[in-house]
Amino acid sequence: MTGIGGVEMGAQAARSRALAVLRVRSRALAVALLPAAAAVILLVGGSTGHLAGGGWDVLRWVVSVLALCVLLAAGGVALVVARSRPAVTPTVTVAEESAPDLYRMVRDLADRLDVPAPSAIALTPDCDSWLEDRTHPAHGPPPAEKHHDDLAGPGGPAHRRSATAPVLVIGSPFLWWMRVGELRAVLAPVVAGTGPSAHPDIAAARRFIRGLDAAVAVASAGRRDPLSRVACAGLGWASRLLLRSCRGHAAEMERGVAAAAAERAQAVDYGLRIVAQEQVGLAYAGWDRLLTRVALPAWRMGRWPSRLDVGVVAALTELSRRDRLAEGFASRLGERPACDLLEEPGVMDEAVSLLAARLFHGGPAETGADWSPVGWEEYPEEVVDRTWRTDAARLHRVLDTLGVRRAAEGAAAGMDGPTLARVLDHLATPDAASTAPLTAGSDAHAAGTETENGPDTPPAPTDAPQPAYEDPDASRLPVGDSDASRPSYGDPGASRPPVDDFDAPQPPYGDPGAPHPPYGDHATPVLTIPAEDDEDDLADTTARGAALAAGLTAQLAREEAEARPAGARAPSSAPGPAAGPDDALWNDRALPLLPLQPPRTGREILTAHITAMVCCAAMDTAGAAPALDWLDGPSLLFDGARTADLAPSVLSLVETGDPGPLRAWMTELGIRPEKPVRLV
Repeated sequence: MTGIGGVEMGAQAARSRALAVLRVRSRALAVALLPAAAAVILLVGGSTGHLAGGGWDVLRWVVSVLALCVLLAAGGVALVVARSRPAVTPTVTVAEESAPDLYRMVRDLADRLDVPAPSAIALTPDCDSWLEDRTHPAHGPPPAEKHHDDLAGPGGPAHRRSATAPVLVIGSPFLWWMRVGELRAVLAPVVAGTGPSAHPDIAAARRFIRGLDAAVAVASAGRRDPLSRVACAGLGWASRLLLRSCRGHAAEMERGVAAAAAERAQAVDYGLRIVAQEQVGLAYAGWDRLLTRVALPAWRMGRWPSRLDVGVVAALTELSRRDRLAEGFASRLGERPACDLLEEPGVMDEAVSLLAARLFHGGPAETGADWSPVGWEEYPEEVVDRTWRTDAARLHRVLDTLGVRRAAEGAAAGMDGPTLARVLDHLATPDAASTAPLTAGSDAHAAGTETENGPDTPPAPTDAPQPAYEDPDASRLPVGDSDASRPSYGDPGASRPPVDDFDAPQPPYGDPGAPHPPYGDHATPVLTIPAEDDEDDLADTTARGAALAAGLTAQLAREEAEARPAGARAPSSAPGPAAGPDDALWNDRALPLLPLQPPRTGREILTAHITAMVCCAAMDTAGAAPALDWLDGPSLLFDGARTADLAPSVLSLVETGDPGPLRAWMTELGIRPEKPVRLV
């Protein structure tokens, strides 16, 4: 459905809403000028002799001073709104010489849609695509190329004001997962938004809203002196008041722009776009699992996977195989992948992978001794094996701090090293330890369990309820991560605009006023008292388990505090235009900007460390091997087959102090808990 003169109805609605936003700005200006107008009237009346007398003289002085104060305040607010740097999404710029085919495809798409082509293309480590205006002076000089407006108002000619087209931001997983035709179909409604975006009224309304948002961020920044605090309070009040007045009109304006673009894009690959939307959902799922289950363990080890986009293809291939979609997927593989539109896809993938590590984990901007890339073929040895052995070593260091004996009385020579039996005997409650099935050497350890902490140590409580653990999806849990309830990054139901809603207001990445604490940012660590947030989480564990979890949490906090200065350093050199994030366009003082998960609780940390110790014992005594599962992350292999039933046994030990299920699991696989393991 189109309106007068061939203009989409959505564009007309967006323009009317943009005018409503501009009317709010005009009213604010009128209110600021009202005291000045009253002062002018009083001054003119006094000079002509019409408003004479002592009372009028006092009123003239009062109104004049009030007008001057209001004008100064309004001028300051207007200056901050105009000069503040709007938030810009962190991206990796794609230069035209590094992706001529991609630029050619986007320009051809713009020609078919009869809209201005985007001024540039950038990649983001996210499953979304949108247009972003970077014409603010704080973002650097605009490109030399200009485009004229092509959208006329109802019954009138188009405005001849020149404007710079916005930047097209493309989610990098789309380039590697989608075929060329699918990417073009998904980008059609996005590129179509450059037409409405070039309209002077819509562009002016967006600049006003972005300026208010930036002014709120400036006002939220901390100030020490009282005068600055008062000024920031007034600036914040005025900016928030104007934002509340514009909120409804701005939302309707963006809906109108999206509707106009979707309407214009219907003639371009409409049928293929319906099919491509299915691949968008798959990309969300695969990217979520890859980041939270695969990339996050590597980031915590100081290694960043350098081919995340290649990994998402492998993860989605595995997901398609498990969900019995292999036939349709195999026929789709014969088409040209969209990453072929890049001259050097490996360089781009590496730049986006490093940016993802900065945004989601807070890693440094460049490679160093404690922050190096890792390839997928090296992941099992360099990440999985090192993670498990590092966690196991930390577990035994905390046991040493707690005074836990390394070997039981009467143990054989050479058995005083770091063993899994030491952990089991310490965490097992007396009743559970006496009824647990015995493995080789477990009788000696059971004999030393009662005295390992001294005769005056009270026994752990044994009357705690033992909830029945029943997980119908236990076979899908990763070996190294038993937290199945973590929030899902990239959830289609999260507060994020859909792909077709390309021009909705984006979250202010790098907002200096937004509270973005670094991931794992702990206060001064406490050795023996668990954090207040973890009290409920540790309530279902035994007394020894809670003490061990508190010690592990404190040790992790201490290690993260020591490593934080290196992770927070600024880049030493500006990256190249074709393979580096646009650091000059966003504020990275508080990293990570988009943490994947909240800090782990004490029980999660304890469970992960015990699981790591079990995996180390399996590798050193039973011939198991570390491996990478594309959907579940670190995994343990026995004779080439993955073991995925470890989580319930570890949870039984942590929650109830019962080592029986875990000992039975180890006996079945031939794992020797009394044998020392190799640590890092």
